[in-house]
Amino acid sequence: MRNKVLEIWPEIGWIENKALRAKVLDAWAYAIENSVLSAEDLETIPFSLLIKDCQVSFMNHKRTCVQLAVDIAKRMKENFGDEIRIDMDILIAGAILIDVGKLMEYEIVDGQLGTSAAGKVVRHPFSGVAIADRFGLPPEVQHIIATHSKEGDLGLRTVESIIVHHADFVSFEPFKA
Repeated sequence: MRNKVLEIWPEIGWIENKALRAKVLDAWAYAIENSVLSAEDLETIPFSLLIKDCQVSFMNHKRTCVQLAVDIAKRMKENFGDEIRIDMDILIAGAILIDVGKLMEYEIVDGQLGTSAAGKVVRHPFSGVAIADRFGLPPEVQHIIATHSKEGDLGLRTVESIIVHHADFVSFEPFKA
């Protein structure tokens, strides 16, 4: 399963810290192994069930989010220099993991992809943090997972979380009907 995860997530290789990279890989392998979906399914299913006739795949959206977050962080570091501190490994790990919990939200009934009963009451930021914690991912990564969506709007976000939150929404909002 680890090899399949690396095939769909080459961006995991961008994480310089070997231990952090391994934990991100393990978290994704666990999520896929415990999902009704396969790694291959993630390349074809729509990235959101909330968008009617969504043609953008889960992995296309996820890769775009990670790539945007990295681009934003690099530009901020270039322009602001020592005035801003961004931990790129934490940012990349968090961006890769923000939707890992979504794999626990799906069900397939009569060949149709839908949201499971559990997914209706425990949204992916919560299940994602649980998966991240299970694999000993640092609190800073868990924070990004927890605060990337609307659930994080009432709390403070770290710089890394702010960047990932906006990268996620800029690659989601244009597709809403």
